[in-house]
Order: sequence, then C-alpha cells, then structure tokens
Amino acid sequence: MEKVIITVVGRDTVGIIARVCTYLSDKHVNVEDISQTIVQGYFNMMMIVNIAKSTASFADMSAEMDKIGDELGVKIHCQREEIFDRMHRI
Repeated sequence: MEKVIITVVGRDTVGIIARVCTYLSDKHVNVEDISQTIVQGYFNMMMIVNIAKSTASFADMSAEMDKIGDELGVKIHCQREEIFDRMHRI
C-alpha cells in the first residue's frame, strides 16, 4: 500500500472537506482515515489516504493540493507515510 498523510490548516470556510475529497475521489485515491476539528475559527484536518490506485502521481497530487489550498485560503501539505513516520519518531 502507498499511504500519504494530508494535512489541511487555515481559517474555516464552507467546502474545504468537500473540495479536497472530491479531488481525491476523482483521482481514485481512497480515504482510509480522517480527523478534523475547528478551534476558534481555525480548521485543522488530517487524512490518511491510499494512493495505490491513483490516476495521479504523488508529485502531481501534491502540486494540485497546493493549488486547491490556495483557492480555499488554507495550507494543504502531502507527505508520504514513511517520511511522516520517520519525522515523528520519538
């Protein structure tokens, strides 16, 4: 499996989850886990997705997520699971 961690952070606005999930669905990316919260008007979401059947490369998906983040006024970061795990090891 090829898992990717996607984080979304910024001011809350209508449609953030819908826009991100629509893109992922269109590219055949499976959302395996999702957590989101809003604290004092700030939106924070973390997703674990599987890109094994994706029609987009990781690089293309990451670039497109950057564009979507710009459109929505949030920061979207994509990171391969193995890199995420190594960075957050205690």
